[in-house]
Amino acid sequence: MRTVAPSPARAARGAAPGTRATFTRVLVAEWTKLVSVRSNGWLALGTVVVAAVTAYGLGLFVRPDDGRSGSWVVTSGFVLAQIGFLVLGALVGTSEYTTGTARTTFATVPRRLPVLTAQALVTAVAASVTALLALAGSYLATAGTLGGDAPALDLSVPGAARALLGFVLACAAVALLGLGLGALLRRPADAIVGGIVLLVLGDQLLSRNPGRVTDTIRAFLPSSGVRLTQDDAAVAALDAATRGPQLGAWGGGAVVAAWVLVALGAAAYRLRRHDVR
Repeated sequence: MRTVAPSPARAARGAAPGTRATFTRVLVAEWTKLVSVRSNGWLALGTVVVAAVTAYGLGLFVRPDDGRSGSWVVTSGFVLAQIGFLVLGALVGTSEYTTGTARTTFATVPRRLPVLTAQALVTAVAASVTALLALAGSYLATAGTLGGDAPALDLSVPGAARALLGFVLACAAVALLGLGLGALLRRPADAIVGGIVLLVLGDQLLSRNPGRVTDTIRAFLPSSGVRLTQDDAAVAALDAATRGPQLGAWGGGAVVAAWVLVALGAAAYRLRRHDVR
């Protein structure tokens, strides 16, 4: 006699009420997975250190008459720290596939999308906390005598407070972009390299040939999110120098947010429509 095993979806629907995979339980499980991996903690710590050291190093070369503000010095670590946030998101997005637990996870949560949603939430929270620690570390590394001649942080400078908030938002956006690429490509190396091309290399290569076309392309790369971390004077200088669209600070934020939505949307589509291996 032939025995038919219940499908994962049917098994989940038939689970006892106390053992169902509710979204809260999925969220807790994803958070537990993120914080229980020791390398994620070291990655966050390394990102904080890189941001603080970069801000300290650049602050040594800034003088009061350079026209730079204290907020620029504090947030300048974003240039290198964004790589740490990208890697964090990519590792969260690919962890199910590199460890071979994807089949078990999605057999437990047959609808699949709650897993990706929970991963996005825990990644955003972890990235935001790390960004706040990076800001605190950068401030301490550039304040007082450590900062040399660098201007002190002055929140009355137009755009200074927004730049600090923008630093946290930009870091969270980069981590979510890494998550989207990781969940879409399912290989850490592919997601990290793709993210670096979009965030760093593409912008740097195009900046070597300034013009209306290249500046327009640069404006719509996710690297435009760096505008969130700069004060009003720095953003105005960028807009004055470009031959492409003048996005301002929040326009750059909208561009990187759109990239995050596209990456996560593509990952969600693949997750729903294709097999999980």
